[in-house]
Amino acid sequence: MLASLVLLVLAQLPCANHDALMAAAVERAAVFDLAGATKRLAEGNSACPETAVAYWYLHGLSAAREAYRYGGSPDSLEPVKLAMAELESRSGRVPAAEIARVVLQAAASAAQSEREEMGVLLEHALGLEGKARAPGSSGAPIVSAYEVAGDLWLQVHRFDDARRAYIAAGERVGATRRVTLGLARTAARLDDLSAACDQYRVLVSDWPKAGGEPPELTEARMFLRRSECRAASRR
Repeated sequence: MLASLVLLVLAQLPCANHDALMAAAVERAAVFDLAGATKRLAEGNSACPETAVAYWYLHGLSAAREAYRYGGSPDSLEPVKLAMAELESRSGRVPAAEIARVVLQAAASAAQSEREEMGVLLEHALGLEGKARAPGSSGAPIVSAYEVAGDLWLQVHRFDDARRAYIAAGERVGATRRVTLGLARTAARLDDLSAACDQYRVLVSDWPKAGGEPPELTEARMFLRRSECRAASRR
């Protein structure tokens, strides 16, 4: 009996600081600092599968966004493929790993502007996440597949699809800052300036004091200087 308890404790040791690392990563991701969130997770023990899944997922998301700048060239997508392989190797132990892997597949397609393929992959990822969340389990770690769907449609300039995705994300995971920013950006692209002003205003007013000054906050403040936003605030 004692030997069994010792083995159980030893098995759980690699994940002893998982919750603290995840909380720190969530805090950074909430202010659009994926690099900082990934760094927090890298401080953990790679033997903990849940921490590793979150790390490779965020690492892959950042790499896919960077690959978009290079047209999704084979070299630029190598870090994304590595992340997908790492997630696949853990999918049997961590259910969220498969959701994360499919999201990264969609992000890789977005980097190559393969919109139709991206859409099919996103639909699959959202289906997986919907099933995972139904019984109360979590979906993709830290940044939900619902939120990424909006980001990717926005990235490939499908603004109506992006807006629908962000609205769905808000219904599923709540009005996160990522959703608020996405709704502001899509409204601006669709010339719905009143809605864009409203969403940017929410982002600025709810910004935490310890959130720093990321480019997204500067973007919001710059937009709110527009005459349309100032006129609306005076009503």
